[in-house]
Amino acid sequence: MITTKGRYAIRVMLDIAENESDKFIPLKDIAARQNISKKYLEIIVKDLVNAKLIVGVSGKGGGYKLCRTPEEYTIGEILELMEGTLSPVACLAEDENDCPRKAECETLPLWEEFDKLIHDFFYGKKLSDICGK
Repeated sequence: MITTKGRYAIRVMLDIAENESDKFIPLKDIAARQNISKKYLEIIVKDLVNAKLIVGVSGKGGGYKLCRTPEEYTIGEILELMEGTLSPVACLAEDENDCPRKAECETLPLWEEFDKLIHDFFYGKKLSDICGK
């Protein structure tokens, strides 16, 4: 399940993309437009800045900007940053679990196919695809 942290991170990125200008966008403006607590968004933008998806500047005239164009961001990279693996089962999560039944598991192909659908869907969607701009 995708948590509010992942969903809100997409909304923050989308808000920045749609309101992009030569100035940084204040977090209070994003919070007001998205109807999300500024305090909660502070946690989210910190992760986005640390991952170099956005850049932040504090002080007067400060706020946030995208580091790349909206066409260069995938929804998958944003979600995986916030949520960790998007794998539907633990045995497919990278370096998470080396299942002792892997060799004889009859359901593994089902989970692998589903995992590929999830990955291809979210990594096939760009931020620009959902941007109303």
